[in-house]
Amino acid sequence: MGTPAFATPSLRALVEQSARGGWEVIAVATQPDRPAGRSKQPLSSPVKQMAAEFGLPVLQPASLRKEPAAVDALRLLAPDLIVVAAYGLILPKYVLEIPTFGCINVHASLLPAYRGASPITAAILDGQAQTGVTIMLMDEGMDTGPSLRQAAQPIENGDTTASLSVRLAEQGASLLAATLIDWLSGEIAPVAQHLLPGLPSSCRQIQKEDGAIDWSQPASRIERMTRAYTPWPTAYTTWCGEPFKILAAAVIDGSAAPGLVTRTPDGPAVGTGEGLLLLRTVQPAGKRAMDARSFLNGAGEFIGSTLPDLSA
Repeated sequence: MGTPAFATPSLRALVEQSARGGWEVIAVATQPDRPAGRSKQPLSSPVKQMAAEFGLPVLQPASLRKEPAAVDALRLLAPDLIVVAAYGLILPKYVLEIPTFGCINVHASLLPAYRGASPITAAILDGQAQTGVTIMLMDEGMDTGPSLRQAAQPIENGDTTASLSVRLAEQGASLLAATLIDWLSGEIAPVAQHLLPGLPSSCRQIQKEDGAIDWSQPASRIERMTRAYTPWPTAYTTWCGEPFKILAAAVIDGSAAPGLVTRTPDGPAVGTGEGLLLLRTVQPAGKRAMDARSFLNGAGEFIGSTLPDLSA
């Protein structure tokens, strides 16, 4: 059970292990096709596309709570185990109880930290030095089940949600395959989360408005926004009444009124509540992403303007 690109390495690892006689992948569940692009044509999820490559049957319920037929289909499959990776649908208790060996989740954090829908984004936004992957036995709570195995992953200075997701997805897939072999053979004892290091924390689903910049925040916080909200929803403000995305930036010494654009030897910078935010890559409305200095060459009036606080 999975939907986005994050889940595809786990599916591939399961299929590859099945070819070596470890188990048989009998079906894939993913979210329904969604309209995409300007044409709004239905687009299959990355997991569905990979399932098609492997010739696996696909289930696409919109809800497991409201579609009894989907639950009946799962029961008919009689799975020994269900693996979940960024599926996006809640699994009710009666689904969790279907497989003999339970439902196993690949979660992109070192639980109990960052339970919820956006653990990678939240870890970058909070300035954490590391995160990781937890292979957990699911219960009815939101990522509250016991851990089977964990692995840490450092967060590099330039990491975005996109780049860190790729590494965590591969790490999670490798950890999953190794963990399942031991879990199915009875060699792993689940560890309750209250026995794990760290305090519980949670994160919610990211919304588009989360990318709106509040220039009274420290430059360090806004710089993390540019990375945490890549690829979506991006960190953004407006200029001349039009959307203005800030895709890459750096923190530099100096000060200016929050939102005031100033000139520096390295390009345009914006005043914040603490320090200056040097703009590296920007995307004005209706244009492609570009180097901020190149943008400034064609928009000299940008210097001295004040970018508004959109967070209110």
